[in-house]
Amino acid sequence: MCACGAAGLFAKEYLFGGKNGWPVFMQQEGITTGKGRYGYDCIELASNSFVFDEYTDLLIDFEDADMPISDGDYVINRNSFQQTNQTKNEKAAGLSRNMGGLAISGKPGTFFGSEGLMGSFSFEFWLCPSIAENGEMVLNWESSRNEDGQLVFQVINGTFDKGHIKWELNNIFDLYQNEAGKNEVELKGSSKIIPDTWSYHVLSFDCETGILEYLVNGITEDITYITTDRKESGDVSLVYLGTPSEVAICSEYTGKLDDFRILRRPYSPPDYQSAENAGSIGHMQYQPGGGRFVTKPIMVSTGSVLNKLEAEMNVPAQTAVCYYVRSGENFFGWTENEPEWKPVESGEELKGITGLYFQVMAELMPDGNGEKTPAITSISLDFTELPEPLPPFVVRAVAGNGSVTVSWNYSVDDTAGGYYLYYGTRPGEYLGRMAIEGQSPINVGNTTSYTVTGLENGKIYYFAVAAWSAYDMRVVGNLSKEVFARPLARLK
Repeated sequence: MCACGAAGLFAKEYLFGGKNGWPVFMQQEGITTGKGRYGYDCIELASNSFVFDEYTDLLIDFEDADMPISDGDYVINRNSFQQTNQTKNEKAAGLSRNMGGLAISGKPGTFFGSEGLMGSFSFEFWLCPSIAENGEMVLNWESSRNEDGQLVFQVINGTFDKGHIKWELNNIFDLYQNEAGKNEVELKGSSKIIPDTWSYHVLSFDCETGILEYLVNGITEDITYITTDRKESGDVSLVYLGTPSEVAICSEYTGKLDDFRILRRPYSPPDYQSAENAGSIGHMQYQPGGGRFVTKPIMVSTGSVLNKLEAEMNVPAQTAVCYYVRSGENFFGWTENEPEWKPVESGEELKGITGLYFQVMAELMPDGNGEKTPAITSISLDFTELPEPLPPFVVRAVAGNGSVTVSWNYSVDDTAGGYYLYYGTRPGEYLGRMAIEGQSPINVGNTTSYTVTGLENGKIYYFAVAAWSAYDMRVVGNLSKEVFARPLARLK
């Protein structure tokens, strides 16, 4: 939309979101889309779901009903999970009805797709059981390895036992023996798992210290040393996996699962989880640091002035949204902080923000408990741009000896401050470089006649005139009609 404003300026609006929908951002961190006002998509904080990083071997987040694996080089052999919106993180979780769960196989290079010595690992997931019945199985992996010519059966198993989860790892660690002389490890939770309540579970092994521990909601429930003497002083026994085989997730389980992740590192608390609130991890839905997005630079017109940023948004108590803008004539040399971002308020009258390109950044911050998120339905940029002056309606060309004189009437547009004369040797292509007066286009100033010299006699030349703005000569209007002339030696 546009309207003519004062001093010949045109008021315009550029809309992000709302009826136009949100574009692909140049950068985004910790945000997602939800439903905003009037049924349009809004931008809001993403909940504390796991993200794929360089340590992540597998991430199952159930956001895609057809492909629950979000990242990781694994293939699905069987999937009886249903998607549910009764989720812990993001928009979807997996619902298991004790019908086989999810069976996957890792490709070579993945944790469960490789054979031999492994480093640290952690299995992390959110669990919300319906009944927490004895024998229900959360994770199961079975294989075998060759040990001195003998096949040794291996298992990693996580099952419900009297309201807790019990982990069994048999023949997984190289050269390890428990007090009974067997290569078997058992860890068991101490806090009771409550049906229909989400809880955060981690099984973690650190190959540097030998610590194997099981945590629930960020608190260690059971721990042991996988070392030669089962103490801190012993030599660490490493993970040694045998023949790659299928991993079964919730094969015998009724309830919900969200954000199952395998990492190639030991567990470390999230940045937002301090020691004093470790037990309340399940209550913090959004990271205290919030999220942000940066739009791509949008091109308006040379000399445009940004007057106001207005946002349609919902900002619950204790949450916040901060906006920033910047501008320039060319965005190719822009960096993270140059040109400088200028903080602005929604609806505030702005000054001194001009250019051919505008860019917007927004930071969204939750409340102190991490339970509420602000939401942005749309952002409109109100700006004024200089109109492109109309070209002269009448243009003439008269040939001379090695020259052409082009004349025209003044533009009827009051915003025209002067004229550019374009020339070339082909119709519609004004790429001339041979004139003594300079290459095309020539800024001839505020005049109505100009002679171009140094042209080749006998060759035809084509000309057009455009007006430039009295407010900013970088703003150039459309070309006039084309005229032509052929310089000849016999002409004066």
